[in-house]
Amino acid sequence: MTMTEKQSKLGVAVVGCGTVGGAAATLLTRDRDTLVSRAGRDIQLLHIVDVDFTNARRLELDDSLFRDNLETALTDDDVSVVVELVGGLTFAKEVTERALRAGKCVVTANKALLAHHGPELFALARENGVSISFEASCAGGIPIIRALCSLVANRIDALYGIVNGTCNFILSSMAETGQSYAEALADAQAGGLAEADPTLDVGGGDSAHKLAIMASLAFGQKVDVEAIPTVGIDTLELCDIQWGFELGYVVKLLAIAQRRSKGISLRVRPVFISQEHPLAWVSGPFNAVSVYGHATGHTMYYGRGAGGMPTASAVVGDIAAIAVGTAQADFKMLGLWADKNEPAVQLPISDVKSRYYIRMMVQDHPGVLANVAAILSRYNISICSVLQHEYDHEVDHEADDSRPLVITTYRSNEGDLRQALEEIDALDDIRAKSICIGIVDEHPEELLE
Repeated sequence: MTMTEKQSKLGVAVVGCGTVGGAAATLLTRDRDTLVSRAGRDIQLLHIVDVDFTNARRLELDDSLFRDNLETALTDDDVSVVVELVGGLTFAKEVTERALRAGKCVVTANKALLAHHGPELFALARENGVSISFEASCAGGIPIIRALCSLVANRIDALYGIVNGTCNFILSSMAETGQSYAEALADAQAGGLAEADPTLDVGGGDSAHKLAIMASLAFGQKVDVEAIPTVGIDTLELCDIQWGFELGYVVKLLAIAQRRSKGISLRVRPVFISQEHPLAWVSGPFNAVSVYGHATGHTMYYGRGAGGMPTASAVVGDIAAIAVGTAQADFKMLGLWADKNEPAVQLPISDVKSRYYIRMMVQDHPGVLANVAAILSRYNISICSVLQHEYDHEVDHEADDSRPLVITTYRSNEGDLRQALEEIDALDDIRAKSICIGIVDEHPEELLE
């Protein structure tokens, strides 16, 4: 092969042929002519590496590409790009490190790998004169990584993301059909939208991984994923979703990043957002990310956040960017990557300032609200609204004489609120631990303090 021929050809090895890997291999082979015309180079899939080719055969991929030995792909001089789609941390890290040391560019959809080991892998890529691309890691087919890179003229003040389709489907089902959490989860599993063990999704861990990557790019700082306060949706009760809706809010699991004067505030948790906010309209398994820049104002990115073909679209888009050379140039020149920047000052959850929804189970006695309000006042927490339904004593009276009392607050310090709730929950008239859910309705100008 002449040097000109080698330069015009871009050889690719896909490692892992599951849902995303199989879809990526399908796009690379089925749509090869389109890719060649758009990228200006002959992008060729040369190897599919796996230990089980059941899915590859189901997709009728060319079995002459099947390899059960990673070394075959890594030692092939015609391979310029290794696509890591095996998932997890152990073997995926080994694949990525070996590919980088072999002088291959890496494309990955592995958010956990980058959230935990991104800085060291980026540094290793630079040492070997190659790049890492990861558009598919955070929001499936939504080009959020490219969008964040394109916003280099902005100081990013905040980012709010619905970045887990499983959780959004469950919450949408609970809100729209009145299903319990368990019923909505069962439907998600039956429809292939939730894993048999959904802990990483419903516990918020998956969203935290994605937030670590996006916040690192948005703020140009190194983020510690282990220091991100994370609460999932698995403890949400249907009654709170319904009370929130009555107050004009929709509940979403948000990955939140905010720039503050003393550092950055990162968290993953279920929150209430106004029914009028565009994020409230994101339903089912779809994802969306709202970004607030000082020059652009509010921009929002919406689409399918998971699934074989949407995620494979982002993977192949990264391969095309490598073929053109833009991926390597961005990786080399842009000062957004975690290995180029100092660690972020990540503020504790107690420093968060927000509005809050609080539900208490209280005895139906005179003076209860006054006692609650007095405690909140001592901690400088102002009540915005109070909601309690009337009821028929003859029909609805509970044996334990308890009723739900819902309060919303004005902007308050979370540390103060938590202390206040400890005192409130210790009152004789409070029958269960209070439920507290944040309300996100800040205006961009309120983000910096």
